[in-house]
Amino acid sequence: MSYPWHTRLLLALASGAALALSFPSYDFSLLAWISVGLLILASSGARPAVAPLYGFVHGLLFYPICLTWIEAVVHQYGNVPPVIAAGLVLLIAIIFGMITAVFSWGVAVASTKGPALACTLAPFLWVALEFARTHVPIIGFPWNLAGYAASGNLALVQLTAVTGIYGLSFVVAGFGAALAYAILVGSKHAWRAVLISLAVLVLIAVSGGYFVPSAQTHYTAHLVQTNFPQSYAYPPDWLPQHAAELDLLERISIEAATKVPGLIVWPEVPAPFSLQDAPFAERARQVARDAGQDFLVGVEDWRRNSAGKWDATNSAVLLAASGARLFTYDKIHLVPFGEYVPLRKWLRFAGKLTADIGDFAAGTRYQVGSLPGGTFGAFICYEAIFPDEVRRFTAGGAELLINMSNDGWFGRSAAPAQHVMMARVRAVENRRWLLRDTNNGFTVDVDPYGRTVAQLATDMRGQLDAPYDFRSDLTLYARFGDWFAWLSVVASAGLLGMARSR
Repeated sequence: MSYPWHTRLLLALASGAALALSFPSYDFSLLAWISVGLLILASSGARPAVAPLYGFVHGLLFYPICLTWIEAVVHQYGNVPPVIAAGLVLLIAIIFGMITAVFSWGVAVASTKGPALACTLAPFLWVALEFARTHVPIIGFPWNLAGYAASGNLALVQLTAVTGIYGLSFVVAGFGAALAYAILVGSKHAWRAVLISLAVLVLIAVSGGYFVPSAQTHYTAHLVQTNFPQSYAYPPDWLPQHAAELDLLERISIEAATKVPGLIVWPEVPAPFSLQDAPFAERARQVARDAGQDFLVGVEDWRRNSAGKWDATNSAVLLAASGARLFTYDKIHLVPFGEYVPLRKWLRFAGKLTADIGDFAAGTRYQVGSLPGGTFGAFICYEAIFPDEVRRFTAGGAELLINMSNDGWFGRSAAPAQHVMMARVRAVENRRWLLRDTNNGFTVDVDPYGRTVAQLATDMRGQLDAPYDFRSDLTLYARFGDWFAWLSVVASAGLLGMARSR
């Protein structure tokens, strides 16, 4: 079936819009199941020299629609003019649109041997390119992968324990490819296969959740939501100014842990919290001592490097009930242009944009800490969107996952909902309880199968009693990591080789 170029362009635009609208806060998740199929229709039969345009156009629409929050964050907290902030979103769309352009090119090349090869290649190539998007040097950004649109279903998300999120993306792209194939060939057999696939998916989605076991708990954590307004800079007297609010948080933490003994957690550093600041350090130790419990707190940690200079890290520190420091994890995957400026010496032309951005030092080890009853790994904010990085904590012995985040930077945009959607999948991939503590929401408790068992209201100061347990079993994904993504890379190369052979 052949389409004129303008029809192909409309299909590509519809594909980008459909995938973007699948995610919060639009939440039309069913659109994801046809989005890849629309892009296959746009690309199949197109000239390979022209086909990349359709994938590129898909990206130009997809990213600005579902990443509108980037413009708001950069403008509000980066002191960047609105036009430049919008330009940054466009730049992201251009960069990652080039990756989707490879998808359209590959489908077009494979379609020269027929729609069957093109539609067989499509889901493998889609996953391979999502994997590439995750690992692009410096700016790797696996935000809103296609599989997340299906992750809200309790039955379907269990696949990620075997394949990681990439397997769920494959299922979504595979259904789209089957639909595109049926349209391209128009045969009854093809349409019958699509209807059977749809029936199986609906059956799993509707009834599969009943077969997902429940998870038992023996411990309770107290996830404290600090709810401090976000600020780009803080005055030197910030702590004295906010003493009453800190007193309240201290009281909330101690009373909760006294009533139900258990770990106290504060989020990723939401204010100028540092254990090198004597007043805050004493307050933090007092929380642990008065509660008689371990206290995990997000801080800006300072230490001298090998050159004798002071480095700051974005860290999670565990204090014992005595107030002594037991454990420190320094955030490894820093946010480019947020927590550090990559290639700073080469970006002197952008001095105004980079002058106010300080450089945190990156951690180097996926540290695993100990609690009464088991071990834990604490990953910070942005790290939650990188499946293999969270998996390393589990592979290293973590029996509980804790995600500390400060989503206050996002305001009430779609970003916090998108962020927790992705973090939830990490619990399933690793079959671990996930305690997620944030500054202003979403603070949640997720069981090893992806159920949200407790949640605190957003934009309030309080604490959440979060039941949890430790697990030591390893999923296939925790053991072998991104094996399915690598399989998709190999399969894509092989199928493209077949397409280009005489």
